[in-house]
Amino acid sequence: MKKTQKLFALAICALPFATGCSHKASTEDIGTSFSMSDTMMAKCEFATAQTEQVKAAMRLFGKIVPDNSKQAEIVPVVGGNVVKVFVELGDYVKQGQVLATVKSTEVAGFQKDRLDAQSDLALAEKNLQVARDMYAGKLASEKDVIAAEKEYDKALAAKNRSNEVYNIYSIGSGSVYNIKAPISGFIVSKNINQNEQLRSDRSDAIFSIAQIDEVWVLANVNESDIAKVREGLEADITTLSYPDKVYKGHVDKIFNVIDPQTHAMKVRVRIPNQDLSLKPDMNATVTLRFEEPARMIAIPSSAVIFDKSKNWVMVFKSRTNIETRLVEIYRQLGNISYVSSGLKDGEKVISKNGLLIYDALND
Repeated sequence: MKKTQKLFALAICALPFATGCSHKASTEDIGTSFSMSDTMMAKCEFATAQTEQVKAAMRLFGKIVPDNSKQAEIVPVVGGNVVKVFVELGDYVKQGQVLATVKSTEVAGFQKDRLDAQSDLALAEKNLQVARDMYAGKLASEKDVIAAEKEYDKALAAKNRSNEVYNIYSIGSGSVYNIKAPISGFIVSKNINQNEQLRSDRSDAIFSIAQIDEVWVLANVNESDIAKVREGLEADITTLSYPDKVYKGHVDKIFNVIDPQTHAMKVRVRIPNQDLSLKPDMNATVTLRFEEPARMIAIPSSAVIFDKSKNWVMVFKSRTNIETRLVEIYRQLGNISYVSSGLKDGEKVISKNGLLIYDALND
């Protein structure tokens, strides 16, 4: 030990050493020559060893994706020339907002069909009224009235169908077709440009909109770890963008198939994302926590002192009775260490500044 360290360690004692400390000794071996001062007692923290179910962790890697129940893909329903695109990738849009306008001959054809349907309905309505008047004056048969009613019903159905087409396609005046947002959310993909010629049989989406106030992580589980995973497991998620921030979630779904290319099974972790910091396609590290069948003594990891390739803890019994105890660590998980031997349930250990006491007793 360096001279300055030794002097500092000795300063915490109320009484000086009568004799030198033997290595890995307890205060029982050196009598009452060591006593923790009030100042040092205030600086130290203590923890009680308790028997707990052993917890383990598994690290997975995946990507952030939107909740597909809160996502909409927009495909062109008519062909034509793109006149204007009003939004860009990453923009937030509201339901019903116009995303782009298309000038289309197909829309002009819909308008002609609508006008024809309106004219046919007006003519069928007039013919029906004439047939009813003539039937009342004994100038037409009931069969003629029934035929006129059928023609009216047919014309009305055609008119209603035309109105539905207008509502579905959001057709404006002239030959303009407005592409509108079906839901509120962020533009997560955009595959359309101004002056582009759209085809009505195009199958890929020109816009994708997603709500990301809650997102998913799709992570891969190796075959050797599949038996450890189950729905409901708590998960800690970290990203490259925010390495110091831990997001909390849980396993929401297990996809019980093996990807033939990766030889892994996918799990879905649901994460609240109210601040919208998590973006689709971000890389994410998922740490799943689960319990093992074994039960062991658990203490804070800060109580463990590593020296000369072994693990030690300072067992506190009183100010003048502190024992340096050799322990076997089964696993360390975060700030919890599971002890397989060396400690008993209920024993008190020094969990903060224990190294100073260790140095004073074992110089």
